Amino acid sequence: MKNVELFNHYQLSLDRDAALINTFALITSSYFVVRAVAAIRDSDSRGCVRWMVAALVMGTIFLVVKSQEYAHHIGEGITLSTNTFYMFYLSLTFFHFMHVIMGMVILAAVAVKAKRGCYSAEQYTGVETGASYWHMVDLVWLILFPLVYVMR
Repeated sequence: MKNVELFNHYQLSLDRDAALINTFALITSSYFVVRAVAAIRDSDSRGCVRWMVAALVMGTIFLVVKSQEYAHHIGEGITLSTNTFYMFYLSLTFFHFMHVIMGMVILAAVAVKAKRGCYSAEQYTGVETGASYWHMVDLVWLILFPLVYVMR
């Protein structure tokens, strides 16, 4: 609140197109995870695996795009100590970035277990638990995106 002009100025240096691509990637990945849960509820392990892999592909897109954003900023000499805006931007988005990686590890583990036949229409709690974590990560991005990239 004390640095409105600073925040408004430096927010314009962010790549909103990249952020929009990432928003699309995460929303799409959440849809794919929903399909994976629906597949395993129908005892379709192969479908569950395919949808989880599709979600992982979308998560990878997020990581690649965000990494390119970070590389650009680092190339410009931007760090956590550049100013208050970049301290918040880098801290919040990198914390989220790390949660996306953890979510992808969880989804990959669920996909491996599904492929091994560890889940069924009667036993799919692990799939739902992994899906819940992924949706939480997606929800956090849906808060960060407007907060960091759009709101002025």
